[in-house]
Amino acid sequence: MSIQFENNSRTRFAPSPTGYLHLGSLRTALFNYLLARATGGQFLLRVEDTDRGRTIADAEERLYSDLRWSGLSWDEGPDIGGPYGPYKQSERTSLYQEHSEKLLQSGHAYRCFCSSEKLNEVARQRASLGLPSDYDRTCEGIPFDESNERASTGEAFVIRLRVPAEPPEYVDLVYGLVGKPNRNKKAQKHGEVLYEDPVLLKSDGLPTYHLANVVDDHHMKITHVVRAAEWMSSTPKHLLLYHAFGWKPPEFAHVGLLQDSSHQKFSKRKGDLSIRRFEEQGIFPEALLNYVALYGWSHTKTSDVMSLSDLVESFDLKFTRGNTVVEPHKLWYLQKKYATKYANENGPQFNALVKKVFEKIQQEFETPSWNPESTYPHHLIGPELETRIAGVLRHTAKSYTTTEEFFNNYKYFFYDAPFPSIDHLGEMRATCETLWPQLNLVNVKLCEVLPGNWTDAGLKETTVAMVDTLSQELDESSRKIYQIIQFYLRWAIARGGSGPPIHTAMVLLGRDTCLQRLREFAAILDSNPRKAATETDSK
Repeated sequence: MSIQFENNSRTRFAPSPTGYLHLGSLRTALFNYLLARATGGQFLLRVEDTDRGRTIADAEERLYSDLRWSGLSWDEGPDIGGPYGPYKQSERTSLYQEHSEKLLQSGHAYRCFCSSEKLNEVARQRASLGLPSDYDRTCEGIPFDESNERASTGEAFVIRLRVPAEPPEYVDLVYGLVGKPNRNKKAQKHGEVLYEDPVLLKSDGLPTYHLANVVDDHHMKITHVVRAAEWMSSTPKHLLLYHAFGWKPPEFAHVGLLQDSSHQKFSKRKGDLSIRRFEEQGIFPEALLNYVALYGWSHTKTSDVMSLSDLVESFDLKFTRGNTVVEPHKLWYLQKKYATKYANENGPQFNALVKKVFEKIQQEFETPSWNPESTYPHHLIGPELETRIAGVLRHTAKSYTTTEEFFNNYKYFFYDAPFPSIDHLGEMRATCETLWPQLNLVNVKLCEVLPGNWTDAGLKETTVAMVDTLSQELDESSRKIYQIIQFYLRWAIARGGSGPPIHTAMVLLGRDTCLQRLREFAAILDSNPRKAATETDSK
């Protein structure tokens, strides 16, 4: 549905430190951030840390660092303060207790003294009938004075919201008018009546999500709440609390869940697609934000590649309905696009990428694995290595994914990689060995190329001249001879590896290195050309 923006929207991201930031929660944070920035408003960070039993010790600090790494910033929060703090729920307990008392006084809530054993028994009975495990309102009718007296003597209790049989409808910015289905139809067949009556304040005096998020959103003047669709069923209860307090509720926009390939929801406690994992993989923050923005939101741009500023400029509330399956290939597509963008700009982001690759390759050189073949003789170091990395990246950015894959694909640029077995030449082995007397011309002619002409254009010109000579001498098409020369150079100089066009690779490697590798490969072919030719003829 089409929604008109309001100016100065105040939004918030309110995670709990019971797990680490994952792809779905980053998207929630991003959508709230974009709405605030697009309207000239404020984006708040609030930590909902009242679930002490499941809190992870380092989750809060990881939250800050992961969000900052992604490129998101906030205007108010636990670490920077603000006019409506504190921004950690554990530091606002007295406020929740004060408001729960107001609900008791107004009759919108009541104390429940039922033991956990009693509640478990009710849940078991309901489950046997195929019903939700709601409360049976055993304590709902306790007179207020008696409730006060029992509480004053230290008897344990929780405070529950008194929910009407038909909770209110509400207008969602994504789904339109949302009503609550009649949950009592099935229950009435069994002579049961269902009451949701959720707990607002636990027996330890700490609030549940239902109470805390409503109280906090009101006092922090939140105007819009963008959150996952799994909270849609709780929104009527939240609206009841707003009405009970006499407050104006914010606008709600619920977005579908992100799911894996088996259509299961991502879980922060299972570590699914945690943001730290993406960082460790070497994913660009800009690519990751771009990636999550494309799930559940539609735009009118001609390209899916959008920086954070582009997203702010284009953002609206045209969220799509329903859950979305995440497709990893889209992230790699964006990773390559941003690598190309950084290489073309040749600015700070490209320099940072060069540094990251430099650190990865240095690490590889310093700590070879148990395999002797993974040692790296005569490898580049220092500024020479950094310069070579930058050159290779400029020519291969369109296929860049991670530092590890970059090194594995292009390691022949950075050290004297051993030649693969000559058997890897396949069908071209016999061709190279049979034509070795003629192919030796390639080595001779390249040796004649002066350092000043060792350029892409100069090497192409030399290759064309060699193609003309050999095609006439061997009475073969120029195209076939060109392919043979290209194949020969690729194996001799790049060890058969992938990468930029061979002439570009030769420029990057330099004249001395290329000629040395040509001599080494020539020695391999020269060692037994007749044997290879004989074996070929005998087949």
